[in-house]
Amino acid sequence: MNLFHDEYATERSRMVDEQIKARGILNPAVLSAMREVPRHLFVPPESIEEAYQDHPLPLEEPQATISQPYIVAYMTDALQLVGTERVLEIGTGSGYQAAVLSRLCREVYTIERYPSLCRLAEDRLKALGYNNVTVICGDGRLGLEQHAPFDAILVTAMADQVPEPLKRQLAIGGRLVMPVGNPNAQDLIRLKRTGEDKFQRETLISVVFVPLMPLPTPSESSPDSE
Repeated sequence: MNLFHDEYATERSRMVDEQIKARGILNPAVLSAMREVPRHLFVPPESIEEAYQDHPLPLEEPQATISQPYIVAYMTDALQLVGTERVLEIGTGSGYQAAVLSRLCREVYTIERYPSLCRLAEDRLKALGYNNVTVICGDGRLGLEQHAPFDAILVTAMADQVPEPLKRQLAIGGRLVMPVGNPNAQDLIRLKRTGEDKFQRETLISVVFVPLMPLPTPSESSPDSE
């Protein structure tokens, strides 16, 4: 059910049909989530009119972006969710990806390095009724040991390899989706944990993401981030 009958509902439907379904993503649950979640409420006010266009948009902190709608849908689909999972997202950003995930699983934990983005995302998600999402400010490279294991992990920033803590926190049978490579050339990979120390890796598509970073230094933080 679409909970947001607003002036952007037609644009959302067009986004799904022309940018996502037309590119081969046919999972009905993913398409329904993308039609439901009001992307325009997860972007800065100056970007609202571009919210449903086919490109990423900047957020309130340096290098932080909300991904292109197709990439959000593709990465969500790649997790192969069935509705019962506990999911960890690394890189909350605006909270949009977490909102989409929340429609497709039991619960979402999402980690963001910028305190200001944490607060904005948490406020948005609560105001819109996404009550199965927990936003945590921290170092995403370390994962969230206290809530592991996770049935699925989604990383929305790139690194040259999958951080070991994230691999350890993935449940056996769980899937991790993440961009891996260097700043100039990255592949979206899916890592499936098949045993205690066994992982099956699959390369999906070429992508471009910003690097996975540690917590910001005081000079990086916004004035209101303290």
